Amino acid sequence: MNAREKLNEAAKERVLIFDGAFGTQIQNRKLTEEDYAGDLGLKADQKGNNDILALTRPDVIEDITRSYLDSGSDVISTNTFSANRISQADYAAEDQVEAINIASGRIARGLADEYESKDGRPRFVAGAIGPTNKTLSLSPDVEDPGYREIDFDELTAVYYEQAAALIEGGCDFILIETVFDTLNAKAGIMAVKQLEAALGRDIPVMISMTLTDLSGRNLSGHTVEAFWYAVRHANPVTIGLNCSFGADQLRPHVQSLSGIADTLLMAYPNAGLPNELGEYDEMPETTAALVRQWAENGQANILGGCCGSSPAHIQAIADAVKDLPPRTVPSPEPAMRLSGLEAFVVAA
Repeated sequence: MNAREKLNEAAKERVLIFDGAFGTQIQNRKLTEEDYAGDLGLKADQKGNNDILALTRPDVIEDITRSYLDSGSDVISTNTFSANRISQADYAAEDQVEAINIASGRIARGLADEYESKDGRPRFVAGAIGPTNKTLSLSPDVEDPGYREIDFDELTAVYYEQAAALIEGGCDFILIETVFDTLNAKAGIMAVKQLEAALGRDIPVMISMTLTDLSGRNLSGHTVEAFWYAVRHANPVTIGLNCSFGADQLRPHVQSLSGIADTLLMAYPNAGLPNELGEYDEMPETTAALVRQWAENGQANILGGCCGSSPAHIQAIADAVKDLPPRTVPSPEPAMRLSGLEAFVVAA
């Protein structure tokens, strides 16, 4: 049974648990420049380059990942949100991209296998790919709307490099997450499809959109429904929403997506909204109670946390939904489903 089949089988039994944030957990450890830089000899300061810790302080990443597994996570992600050539250029660490992703994948894979061997419960590894700090859909220059800092083929190549290294590191899935630009996500999908052709096997993708305003659109202007119709051809093993707002504000958009997506739905919101100091202070039991409502309404298959969430949040979520049945994946009637900025359905 391959990873896609195993995840689908596990998701029939119960609501599965994703992990939580890495960034805030790393910040809590008060690491120094020396911790980040290690002995790699890079030219730029590395403090704040969380991804590179897979090479310089793998014990930190292992400890955080272990804490999420101890809290009940069935699916763990790699600490590779910015481990791509574009984002690593900010740290003059482009030549470390392959090594970072392989190392991070191996850390997660090793721990997933360790925990599965203890109790027989499958654990899965999602290789996390962030959106980069570039956008294909929008110009960064208000004076030149047609200007782009990067083109589709270049971004696809960037994603391919990262995805190939994550798969080499042992990941089950490629998680294209925090999608603010739908075209960026399509480049990620294209990269995975090219990698599938090169390796001659299925590489399941997880896709997760982030909303930038309460109207329910991402930065490139797509509604949740339009986004799903734009990426459904990729046959993702999960579709969902992450980051965005807290669970309370995300509720109607999870509901909308749940009713139309004929695949597993994974949602992992922020731990509320940041306070005036930019910190997340929503208590674990509050987050857990809010996401429990999604499970009670049959709207979620996998639940976890994003910015500000901690192992305590994940434990609270796991406890809150352990007695609830998982969402039943719908079987929509055949129709032509198109995507502009909004969805357009031509019924039979």
